[in-house]
Order: sequence, then structure tokens, then C-alpha cells
Amino acid sequence: MALTLHSSTSFIKSKDNRSSRTSDDFTSAISFSQMKQPSSQQRAKNSTHEAPTFSGRRNLFIFRRMNELGEKLHGMTVPHSHSHDNLRVPVFVMLPLDTISLGGALNKPRAMLASLMALKSAGVEGVMVDVWWGLVEKDGPLKYNWEGYTELIKMVKKIGLKLQVVMSFHQCGGNVGDSCTIPLPPWVLEEISKNPDLVYTDKSGRRNPEYISLGCDSLAVLRGRTPIQVYSDFMRSFRKRFKDYIGDVVVEVQVGMGPCGELRYPSYPESNGTWRFPGIGEFQCYDKYMRASLAAAAEAIGKDDWGQQGPHDAGQYNQFPEDTGFFRRDGTWNSEYGQFFMEWYSGKLLDHGEKMLNAANKIFQGTGAKLSGKVAGIHWHYKTRSHAAELTAGYYNTRHRDGYLPIARMMAKHGVVLNFTCMEMRDGEQPNEANCSPEGLVRQVKMATKLAGTELAGENALERYDGGAFSQVLATSRSDSGNALSAFTYLRMNKRLFEAENWRNLVEFVKSMSEGGRSTRLPDSDRVGTDLYVGFIKQNNVRKESEAALV
Repeated sequence: MALTLHSSTSFIKSKDNRSSRTSDDFTSAISFSQMKQPSSQQRAKNSTHEAPTFSGRRNLFIFRRMNELGEKLHGMTVPHSHSHDNLRVPVFVMLPLDTISLGGALNKPRAMLASLMALKSAGVEGVMVDVWWGLVEKDGPLKYNWEGYTELIKMVKKIGLKLQVVMSFHQCGGNVGDSCTIPLPPWVLEEISKNPDLVYTDKSGRRNPEYISLGCDSLAVLRGRTPIQVYSDFMRSFRKRFKDYIGDVVVEVQVGMGPCGELRYPSYPESNGTWRFPGIGEFQCYDKYMRASLAAAAEAIGKDDWGQQGPHDAGQYNQFPEDTGFFRRDGTWNSEYGQFFMEWYSGKLLDHGEKMLNAANKIFQGTGAKLSGKVAGIHWHYKTRSHAAELTAGYYNTRHRDGYLPIARMMAKHGVVLNFTCMEMRDGEQPNEANCSPEGLVRQVKMATKLAGTELAGENALERYDGGAFSQVLATSRSDSGNALSAFTYLRMNKRLFEAENWRNLVEFVKSMSEGGRSTRLPDSDRVGTDLYVGFIKQNNVRKESEAALV
């Protein structure tokens, strides 16, 4: 299906007609489709490592002309009115995970500049970047290196884009989609080596170095500071360094609160094949700090034996709910003990979010930047009674209980935007065996944010370029059921995004979102038949080239 664009920003075929160029002439000036197409494994490996490059004098000339014409066409086709602004959903694009190098410098600045210019000409509002704790505070406690981020922020401002920054207090690497490795700061890893209980632990004693356990949030375990103090000092340093940009260029600060920057436990770790979709995952409450908290909670209600360990019948990472005593239809999850455990486990996660957002609010209050927090879109086993995969991640959401309303209310209390994933996914694209319902989950979260009175923003969970995915985001962005989206962040900028058809789809999507999601000319389905779920291979599946991963 061909798409007709009303923008000059599609990089398709180049014409050498210099006398009278139309918008169609400029829509195809620079094409990435001429490059040799990598294999699916190479794509996954390289997707976040390289920004597209625009080489040659002629291409650079055309690129500048595309920008000029693009601004004119956007001005003509998207009138600015009060009603339009109320409907408009700004679109941001995530930058590569390794935008800043391990040495702290901006990676490939010339390529980045060209890519940002292209996004600007497409009508994109801005970009999102991870601000890695493991890079900035790498050289020692309170020793911050902001140089690479300074160069990026100046570049973003010069082009006229806005910036969402993620305070990324987690490790990059270990999950599918993590194509580079950025560990926690070396001095933090030294403390972990001396005290392994600083990180989340499962019932088998397996340690997860992605994020510091929330069990020690208020304990001075990091060279005289608590983790909350360390995170606060980091954010305070960011505010001080970029005070002239926050509120103007830096319009949103997303507070990382767990693995992948999400408010959750690392219950489904991809590293070393520990977990595979659609496994239920495992509870992460076996470090000594979490165990002490559980014991205290049980003692407080006179049930000491309930505090000795987590559920004994909760199964293993890759089992299904009905394979376990805890998660099966009428399992232990619905008993008095199960309710006690889940209230404690999910309550600890909420307390962690409360502490993080309270600290961030004090630091960024009055700067003009929005605060946001990210919640994972765990859609597998959503149709079952226990919602097992959500429970192990810390979301106490079952057939009988809304687990997202307490999270939304906590965020509303601090004026924080709830950022939610899997906005692009459809129930019909998922394997029947996994009992998925991303659409039902999104509807529930939209209603929870509406009831709580907090804004809702969205992301796509998987790396998608097809019109079907964009159409689904357009549908979920509207306020027909619960909250409409206040913003959408697209995952992720890489070479594939700039291939001809993918770029056409993005440009049309951005334009439709600028019109409140009502004007869509994108296809209603994924025409390429990609696998749209994480690491799951159906029997007789002959299309393995595009397995996707949650982010």
C-alpha cells in the first residue's frame, strides 16, 4: 500500500531535475534502502549502535532544502489553532542506548546532527535520551562527567527540538534489545562484590546486578550514603549543570525506578536465558534486606511463619500459571497468605516509587520540566485470574483487584506523568497459549490514570516500523476509553527507521498524531507478518527473522 505524504521528509528516490522541484522530488533525496540489508541478527545487534549518516555534498544540499521545504509544508498542512493544540499528541523519538560513549563523549556527533535535523523536518517534537548513572558517576562517588550530555543538549537546542531525559539508575545489558553494555558505576559494583545482598535475589540465590535492591533504599550502604541519597545527589547535579536548559529544552525528566528504568522488580531477566517469553517469572525478595522486611511484616500481624521466605509454590521463571500451586486458577495467590504476601511485595515497590518521586519532585520543582515514571506493559497471562507475570513484577493486579490504580494515585500525588508501554500491540497478534491482552491492559491503565487524575504518556514496547503498529498507537492515543495520551515516545532511532517505507510511515504517523490521532491513512495491519511477541516461536513458524523484545 502506497502512502501519500504531505511533507518533504521522506527519503525515497532522488531526482536530478534542478529547474522546478516539487515536494515529491524532495521526499526521496536520501535513501537508506540502497544499503545492503543486514540479517535479522545483525539488525538486532546494530539497531542502537549507529545513527544514520548523510554523506556527499549533493545529499547535504538536498537535505538542507528538504528541511526548508518541510517547514513550509508543515506550516501549510497543519494549521495551529486552540482546538488543534488541545488535540495534538507530541511525538518524541528515543535515541540509541549508546548515544554517549563509555568514555563520556557524544558518539558520532556529525551523524547525530544529521539525524536530529531529519527528525525535526518530520515534525517530531523532540528526542529522549538515557542519562546513565554508570557513565556519569563512573569515576567515583560525587564525581560527575556531564560533557557528552552537554554537547547533545546544545545540539538539540540548536536544531529546535525538545528533550526528554531518563535518569537511568539501572544497568544497560542483559535484556533483549540491550545492544550495548553499561554496568552500574565501578565503585558501586565494588560495594556489591563485598555485599551481594545489595542487589535483587531470587529463591535460588541468583543475583541480578541490574539495579540496587529497594530493600536497602534507606540504609547507608553506598560508602556512607543511602541509595536514595545517591540518586538524589545525581539528579541535583544534573539540575545544577543544566539549569539554563531545564524547562526550555529539557521538558521532561523521567525518573528511573527499577530495571529498564521501570517501576518493577527484575522478575523476567533475559540474561543467560534465565527467562523466556511467556514465562511467569519469579519473585525477587530473597536478599537479606527484603527478607528482613518480610519477616517484620509477618511478625506485625502475628504470623511469624509467613515471614520466613517467599511463596514456596510459585514455580520457576519459564512455567505457566497452571503449573504452579500459587498462580493456578484457585491457587495460593487468592488465600489469606497470598494476599498478605502480595500486599507486602507490591507495597514495597510503591514505597520505593514514593521515595524516588518525592526526592525528584523536591529537586526539579519550579524548573518547568515535567516529571514522569515508567510502568512496564506486562501483557502475558493477563487473561488468567492471577495475572502471574504481573504479580512477580510487583503489580498486584488480579481478576479481583486493580493493581494499577494505586500506582497511578501515587504518581498523581506528585504530579508525575505515568508512562506506559505496549501501546502498539494488538491482542490478535499474540500467541493464544500466552493468554495475552495488551489491548485490555492498556484500557485498564488508561482508566486508572483517568480515575487518579494523572497524565498518561505512551511508548511502543517492541521495535516496530509498520503502519499497523502506528495505526494501533493512533487508536490508543485517543480518549475514547479513559485518558488520552499527553505524549508518545517512539522506540527507537536507528538506520532501519530511515529506510524509505519506514520513514514514510513515521512521517505520516507524526502528522496524524499532530491532528489528535483522528487522521490516519496508515494500514490497519502488519503486512509483513512479523512475530510480535518476545522470544516466542510458534510451531511451524517460518518467519523467524524479526523476533522482537520488550524494552
